[in-house]
Amino acid sequence: MKKVILSSILMLSLSLSFVSCREEADKAKDATEEAGDAMKEAGEDLEEMGDDAMDKAKEAGDDIKDAANEAADDIEDAAKDASDKVKEAVDN
Repeated sequence: MKKVILSSILMLSLSLSFVSCREEADKAKDATEEAGDAMKEAGEDLEEMGDDAMDKAKEAGDDIKDAANEAADDIEDAAKDASDKVKEAVDN
């Protein structure tokens, strides 16, 4: 009788440990899937940030180009004015 009880307890404990391991494996699988989803989402966010940064850099480059063109136009106008004044001074 003692062997039957001990055998039953042993079988019960083995079956519980296998069920427990299966649950842990399922939990680990779920955690892995969640981590994969989080990594994918983070990658998409980084991609968006990179695109935004490129757009802002392009806009800044365009603004610098426009400012340089305006400065060149202002310098050209100032040079023309100075040239005109020198011509007037020579003529007088």
